[in-house]
Amino acid sequence: MSAKTSPKVGFVSLGCPKNLVDSEIMLGALSRHGYSITAQKEDADVIVVNTCGFIDTAKRESIDTILEMAELKVRGNCKKLVVAGCLAERYRSEIQKEIPEIDFIFGPDELGRVLEAVQLDSSEPAPDVSIDALYTSTEVPTIPRILTTPAYLAYLKISEGCDHVCTFCAIPSFRGRFRSRRVGDLVAESWRLAEQGVRELVIVSQDTMAYGADIGLRNGITTLLRDLAKIDGIEWIRFLYCYPNMVSEELVRLVAEEERLCKYFDIPYQHASRRVLELMKRGGHRSMYERQVDGIRKLMPDAGFRTSFIVGFPGESDGDFDELLTFVRSVQFDNVGVFLYSDEEGTGAFDLDGKVQRRVAIQRRSQLMTEQAKISRRKLKNMVGRTVKVLLEGRSDESDLLLQGRMETQAPDIDGHVLINDAATLEPSVGRFYNVEITGSMEYDLIGRIVRH
Repeated sequence: MSAKTSPKVGFVSLGCPKNLVDSEIMLGALSRHGYSITAQKEDADVIVVNTCGFIDTAKRESIDTILEMAELKVRGNCKKLVVAGCLAERYRSEIQKEIPEIDFIFGPDELGRVLEAVQLDSSEPAPDVSIDALYTSTEVPTIPRILTTPAYLAYLKISEGCDHVCTFCAIPSFRGRFRSRRVGDLVAESWRLAEQGVRELVIVSQDTMAYGADIGLRNGITTLLRDLAKIDGIEWIRFLYCYPNMVSEELVRLVAEEERLCKYFDIPYQHASRRVLELMKRGGHRSMYERQVDGIRKLMPDAGFRTSFIVGFPGESDGDFDELLTFVRSVQFDNVGVFLYSDEEGTGAFDLDGKVQRRVAIQRRSQLMTEQAKISRRKLKNMVGRTVKVLLEGRSDESDLLLQGRMETQAPDIDGHVLINDAATLEPSVGRFYNVEITGSMEYDLIGRIVRH
């Protein structure tokens, strides 16, 4: 491709790590076919916005970003605005009608269309490449992703879509049925990432526990993790988004036995009240979940636990919320995310009666997070005096006088950090592991010093 026909492409990726992987694949495809990528949106000839359409706040962020980029067509260098991803799939016709500045739009099952989308000269044929969804493409496994994460960290998306019918979630309507990628492709991609210097691999999916079921694998996630744990260079492998009713004993035993698998469980319980969980079509109940956590802790007393809850779900009573609070106090999670129920059209919950007033939902979220802050503060205080393995991330977001890292029980971007007081005397080697003695604690972060041998 000549310089004349090769525009500079700017990319904005919104939403979850799964969306980020899609963006990295598209960036890799563009780079392979001769396009230059710029991080400065003001310099871009073409801007691609990979959107999120999950809940109201994400949709608003996506719309606001599209409108911001549309302004650059008026007052900047941008000649073409492309919109991709979940919002594009979910509201394609509405978006095109309401925002006429959009020149091209495609969904997450059409990733290869980015090569057509960024062309300024429509008379030129688009490159002949087969990149549709990550799960069906024969070319994606060979495309070197352009990582937008730090060099030591990469996400590995192992499947697409979801077969669950949770009444609060619209994802299956625009991401489709659950489809697994092949073990061999995932292992090959992970070897390449390790050769690039990746030291922490984070597995993501809409439903990680269902991996392989659709392609005939029994306990597919354990099969995959065993193979990934053999890859030299990768020291930490963590997996996120575990559907609670599908966490097997075999998986728990594997995590306990395999050194490279982080002793970390991200299990979004969503609620604890049996009645609310039935309305959510989640199944399960508080005592069942308590037994699950207790069983894991018997094998791994120091395992980290993250969960998420939805408050204000239609029909949630004071009694239901009290049961959720009791559950949190009983289990003592390390990290908790609390989300306000978002009334999404096309979901089962949209037509349910008993909508909870937003001020009540906000109050419940505040109460739950206040309770979790107390738990976190107490648990982190008990860490003082221990020495832990920390992945150094570089200078702290809090202060240039501090370094920042994470333990294996702290996932990137969503959990707390270990703040290290060695910034003045140590030139940080980002992406390396250090032994750190914990000397202090805060509400969600720890303070420590590197132990020199």
